[in-house]
Amino acid sequence: MKAVRFDKYGGIEVLHITEVARPVPGNGQVLVRVKTAGINPAESAIREGKFESRFHVIFPSGEGSDFAGIVEELGQGVKDIAVGDEVIGFTNNRSSHAEFVAADTAHIVRKPQGVPWQQAGALFIAGTTAYAAVKAVSLNTGDTVVVSGAAGGVGSIVVQLARNAGARVIGLASEANHKWLATHGIVPIAYGEGLLDRILTASGGKVDAFIDTYGNGYVELALKLNVSPGRIDTIIDFAAAAKYGARTDGSSQAATAGILSKLATMIAEGHLEIPVAKVYKMVDVRDAYRELEKHHTHGKIVLVP
Repeated sequence: MKAVRFDKYGGIEVLHITEVARPVPGNGQVLVRVKTAGINPAESAIREGKFESRFHVIFPSGEGSDFAGIVEELGQGVKDIAVGDEVIGFTNNRSSHAEFVAADTAHIVRKPQGVPWQQAGALFIAGTTAYAAVKAVSLNTGDTVVVSGAAGGVGSIVVQLARNAGARVIGLASEANHKWLATHGIVPIAYGEGLLDRILTASGGKVDAFIDTYGNGYVELALKLNVSPGRIDTIIDFAAAAKYGARTDGSSQAATAGILSKLATMIAEGHLEIPVAKVYKMVDVRDAYRELEKHHTHGKIVLVP
């Protein structure tokens, strides 16, 4: 089968497509023919060696966590799943950017009929990260929450989940994304000089929580808005969080099949949308990451084999 690999740390130039043996599902696993797979910023960081102390990489390495596809083969001991089932899942073995992936049954859920393949394959990392971030800031009905990077892969899900929780949501994004935010009930605000004053005006002078999906000083901005550190969550600026006592809840706090199933059900019922910015063939994986690393896409980037 074809799969994405990299043989050393580096930029997108180290990524390549190669032929590898098709995985054999072990006990309690299924083999899934991948229909779609999401890509995520953490994968770039791992490939560049930025997380070397946290994630041990054995070369040659695959990559990818999110996927959606069709069950092709069952391992021993598998029950309640059949060949041909449509599933959404995740793997912790950095191996979903491939034609086939072996996954634990505890890491897959059935794909509801109403969930498009592109949204399904991009759901797990961004969806569970957004879910954890919203939960971390303890939103109540009527609260005002500000979200940075509000139209990005994670931010676009955060703002919807926050609205579903009954909060008033102020989304920081480029003007090109303001229409999408407004149609989803979000108050859009542009970046740039005077941002603090624009937030204060839009919020009526009171901000209860802040979710930072972008980094670059937004934890400090939240503090200037008099948000309690315990109600600030950043998924990227860990240094600022450590300095000021903000939270850093992300995917690891919600990385379960149960949460994945809940998010998929929200999509099927029309309560959540996973915006898909672009779809790339797996052979164009370098172009996909080149686009991702610009940090200006609206929603998720998806690979198809």
